Amino acid sequence: MIESTSGIRLASTGRSSRWSVETLVRPGLRRNPRRAHLLVSEVLGKHIPVDPAVVTDAADRLADLVLATVGGSDVDVLGFAETATGLGHGVAARLGAHCYLHSTRRTVPEIDVYAEFQEGHSHATDHRLLPTSAGVLAPQLPLVLVDDEISTGTTALEAVRSMHAVTPRTHYIIASLVDMRAPEHRIESDSVATELGVVIDSVSLAQGSVALDENLVDSVAGLPDPEYNPVGGVAGTVTRVDASWPATVPDGGRHGFLASDAAPFEAAVAEVAAVAAAAMTPGRAVVVLGHEELMYLPLRVASALADRGHPALFQTTTRSPAYVLDEPGYPLRRGFRFLAPELGEAEARYVYNASGPEDALIVLVVDEPADTELLFDAAGAAKTIAASGADVLVVVVRGADPASLTVSRRAVPLTGPEFGSYAPHEVTWLLKDLSAVALEADIAEREKKIQAGTAHYAESLPVEYQPDSAYRELFETVLHDSASRLALAVGTVTELVLAERGHDIVLASLARAGTPVGILMRRWAFEMHGLELPHYAVSIVRDRGIDAVALRYMADHHDSRSIVFVDGWTGKGAIARELSAALAEFDGAEFDDDLAVLADPGHCARTYGTRDDFLIASACLNSTVSGLVSRTVLNDALIRDGDFHGAKYYAELAAEDVSNHLLDTVSSHFASVRTAAETAAAEVAGSDRNPSWSGWASVEKVRQQFGISHVNFVKPGVGETTRVLLRRVPWRVLVREETAPEHKHIRMLAEARGVPVVEVPDLAYSCMGLIKDVT
Repeated sequence: MIESTSGIRLASTGRSSRWSVETLVRPGLRRNPRRAHLLVSEVLGKHIPVDPAVVTDAADRLADLVLATVGGSDVDVLGFAETATGLGHGVAARLGAHCYLHSTRRTVPEIDVYAEFQEGHSHATDHRLLPTSAGVLAPQLPLVLVDDEISTGTTALEAVRSMHAVTPRTHYIIASLVDMRAPEHRIESDSVATELGVVIDSVSLAQGSVALDENLVDSVAGLPDPEYNPVGGVAGTVTRVDASWPATVPDGGRHGFLASDAAPFEAAVAEVAAVAAAAMTPGRAVVVLGHEELMYLPLRVASALADRGHPALFQTTTRSPAYVLDEPGYPLRRGFRFLAPELGEAEARYVYNASGPEDALIVLVVDEPADTELLFDAAGAAKTIAASGADVLVVVVRGADPASLTVSRRAVPLTGPEFGSYAPHEVTWLLKDLSAVALEADIAEREKKIQAGTAHYAESLPVEYQPDSAYRELFETVLHDSASRLALAVGTVTELVLAERGHDIVLASLARAGTPVGILMRRWAFEMHGLELPHYAVSIVRDRGIDAVALRYMADHHDSRSIVFVDGWTGKGAIARELSAALAEFDGAEFDDDLAVLADPGHCARTYGTRDDFLIASACLNSTVSGLVSRTVLNDALIRDGDFHGAKYYAELAAEDVSNHLLDTVSSHFASVRTAAETAAAEVAGSDRNPSWSGWASVEKVRQQFGISHVNFVKPGVGETTRVLLRRVPWRVLVREETAPEHKHIRMLAEARGVPVVEVPDLAYSCMGLIKDVT
């Protein structure tokens, strides 16, 4: 037990790390009628200068406790301003969290308030959450709430309530360096968990209790006024340097920090550290001061400077007025009080200790909103600290732009299991999650609007067809019988692509029919060649083109010329034409419009696995064979500028999902067809592969023969005919051979919907679906 003469007694009750309460915190004082004490952390880097490696280690150990609690699950992390913004980011970094967000007291007009809560005992009570987009958080994931100290848990529980009201989830973890709650506070946490119907776990490096003298508030109030702003014999110098920061890379978690931001963030930190190092004497000791909530970036700069040979300590300024007392053993030996540099902020700001080795350079790192005349005023931070005798280097990080982040964050890539049932390494969906939006419409009413021209087919979704047991059994038979043939087509087209486009390629499947094919091609490339190909699923819409935001995303992350577009099959070639036209109009990057498909019965593509009109099992069903993802949506009411096209994730259909079953079944035949696939690819490569568009001519012939008003009412091929029966209002089904096995499922669907099946012996395709004119 540590007993302070200030009337604060700390006791350790447990530990979950090598640290105890006694080694993690020291008691300090403040003049606050709600709470006259504070626990000054030895490992946080807020009030006391700390080796950045110690700060990182504490965050890592706390993250390890979180990881054990969530069983290895991905998480979102929320840090509390201002003290724990760096700690929370460190925890998120260790976990590789999907998203890190910290609360803020700064007003940012261009960002909407997502949620807010209050801290009862604080000097600054309001906490606001300002993510660039609600989509940066994944409500299916556990949420980790990080603070340096949990005293009663009230603030954390208020945050849980606030977040749960906006994006309910099932699991919350409150993580802290020290947990000082009394038994009644833990009971309150259990009560809130029961009320919300969630699990609330708690982890901490150490646990303890605090006892206070009854007259502590009065005792502190009776102390002499603290002495701020020590003055040295000779004032130090003040130097300024500017470091640029990428506009679309977050400089911390104030507006959300995604796992994909980590690498560009570290690269930007290295540039800032290089700018700072160039302005100082090699090897000079430094104390890097962050500015309030800007903690993690300066921490990483301190680490980078240490790696460059500068002995480095780290801490930050604060809004918190604490009592300064220059006595041995007391943690706040000296203090500086200065003007808040941000315009419109009336309250003073503080930094404590700000001391390091002799002749240590104080490196004050601020972001652009703090770069005002007040920062360099005689009563501002730079000159106030320099008056103590220390040299001050002000590093202004310029360029991080919340508005730019807002635009870029609208388009957030999605992966399973948060979106879709495919494993995250198999495909990244460049889509906007519309799962919470009711988009399904009655098929007949939807068809009338589409044909009348009052609605586009991509603005809504048909009701997901769920087949009966007989049809599901037929799917299993079809998959079993065709798996080897599918594997051969996959191998053929993949070998052809690798031979002609090289091994440094990126697959971009046209969602959703192309997505299973893209995954199978990716698997073939890995199993047969050891290649880990990036794979995205992107939306293309007839008459509207391919998703330009998705194209821009891929061009920003890869060589656009290396991207290979993939689809399941061709019909009359409308999508192939759409793709070529859209890519030709796209500015700023060069794409190859060669579309790779499994089957090209319409003779519309150069790169294919076969030109036979055979049954691809993934055409038999809807989302339950396509990762539980809907057809893509392009609706102006839901998709804004800067958004990907949208889609829904039908998580409720998980029990019927056969998406991965199909992939595994086909993949199991890869080894047995490898030689045949290599031979077939060589044969295709040596043949006349130029598209003849013969399928389009066949469609036109059928249109005239049956008196159909528009070619869009004629859907050729097994896959397209299946779509007509599953999504549209069918009129007729044409088949080349009445009993051909490749369209047995089509005959079953037609019978179930009362659609006539007509045999047309000279049909160019195995079958065609004719849409009913409902106008």
